[in-house]
Amino acid sequence: MRRKVILSSGNKHKVKEIKDILKNMPFDVVSKDEIGFEDFDVIEDRETLEENALKKATELKKLVSGIIIADDTGLFVDALDGQPGVYSARYAGEHVSYIDNNNLLLKNLKNIPSEKRTAYFKTVVAVVLENDEYFMAEGILNGKIGFEAKGDNGFGYDPLFIVESTGKTLSEISDDEKNKISHRAKALLNLKERLEKVAGENISSK
Repeated sequence: MRRKVILSSGNKHKVKEIKDILKNMPFDVVSKDEIGFEDFDVIEDRETLEENALKKATELKKLVSGIIIADDTGLFVDALDGQPGVYSARYAGEHVSYIDNNNLLLKNLKNIPSEKRTAYFKTVVAVVLENDEYFMAEGILNGKIGFEAKGDNGFGYDPLFIVESTGKTLSEISDDEKNKISHRAKALLNLKERLEKVAGENISSK
């Protein structure tokens, strides 16, 4: 019997990305929305990505059976002392659009030259097993912030984030390419060996 993995995110872009990355793993991967938890939401009020990711995973674990995967991602801009960081999703305020966040970022970097617009994305993924054991991993993608949005394949800060190794924004590259180099892909790749081990184990709930 295949084990079920439930993603704590309701973000369709993020869910698709994670499903694509895990598609060759021997799990049935579903999002919380697909199993009737569209209204489930967790206030991300912790001080670190690690704490937020684990909070999202453990809160959903209280409601469902299966392996829970939750992540938290931040964009850290050197010229802004690491902002927006843990507040990336709500940089311009609560319930704002991606465009609102991007516009504020561009405004705050208005007079910063290209060579000083270095930044990195960091994703932390938390996995909580059926027996409440958990483990975590992170992935980092280095780059810099452009002066204008480019590309239409992506979400969040992707149109502004120029990948160090390609010279293109995350929105200018294909899903397949992104899933090989992205911060989220790296975090999940760092978990792959552990997840493969989990796939072969018979772990019962407490």
